Amino acid sequence: MTNDIDHSRGREGAGGTEKFRSRVKRMTEANKLLLLPAIAVIICFFLYPILTIVWDSFTDPKPGFQNYVKLLNDNVTIEVLWRTLVTTVFVTLGTLILAYPYAYAMTLVSGGARRVMMLVVLVPFWTSLMARTFSWYVIEQRGGVIAEFFSFFGLDVVLLGSIAGVAVAMIQVMLPFMVLPLYSGLSGIDLRLLDAAKTLGANRFRTFRDIYLPLSVPAMASGASLVFIITLGFYVTPALLGSPREAMLSQIIAMRVNDLLDFAGAGALGLLLFVLTLAVVVLLSRMGNLTSVSGAKVVTHD
Repeated sequence: MTNDIDHSRGREGAGGTEKFRSRVKRMTEANKLLLLPAIAVIICFFLYPILTIVWDSFTDPKPGFQNYVKLLNDNVTIEVLWRTLVTTVFVTLGTLILAYPYAYAMTLVSGGARRVMMLVVLVPFWTSLMARTFSWYVIEQRGGVIAEFFSFFGLDVVLLGSIAGVAVAMIQVMLPFMVLPLYSGLSGIDLRLLDAAKTLGANRFRTFRDIYLPLSVPAMASGASLVFIITLGFYVTPALLGSPREAMLSQIIAMRVNDLLDFAGAGALGLLLFVLTLAVVVLLSRMGNLTSVSGAKVVTHD
């Protein structure tokens, strides 16, 4: 009698499990259907325009690679591409140098001070990019704060209309995009590793160099990737603060579309920019992974 009851309970339990599994399966299928509108939006407004641009770059005016050959043989385009890369690297390094101490300080201060510092980082997101760029326009023009500062030492320095002025403004614009990934990564480092290194006789410099810095490289690579990607295709700040003689790649693409109506050439430039961005992201990602592994080995060895 008892065995019969146990078997009936077992069958009921197995049946309940099967019902639960079928219900979960139906819910999963229903959730997949909810993704269809988002997938349709991505296809219509993201993938389709990109594929159209790529197709035109290979088929207009005739099928082939003539648009890319023309770009690679154009000295002006090569010069603009090189200038864009150099400026982007300078902006990325500048934001990293300024953001690293700030993010590191955020991990050391109290909760109230950390909230204030985070607020300072987030305030630029609440301010219009156009307003910030025009502020730099006033600061960098002749008679502005920067020009007056250098004139005190007898130097005639006007950053407006130069690639240096564009880079300085872009560093200020990109700082929050570097601080936030850095703080997220640095706050996850176990500070007890530093205390352990100090108890073993390492001074502060060696502790930072051999342990903290290698462990923070993935965060630096993450922030550098984000800043590099945004800066590489930035348009507003170079267009307002730069000059046609020192144009960046985004300005050349806009000129080809608006003035020359060369959509195929602009598409080729855009694809070149995309491939370059993808290559840099892969490089920085691998660099961050390799350095994090070596940092882990250093910590384990110590």
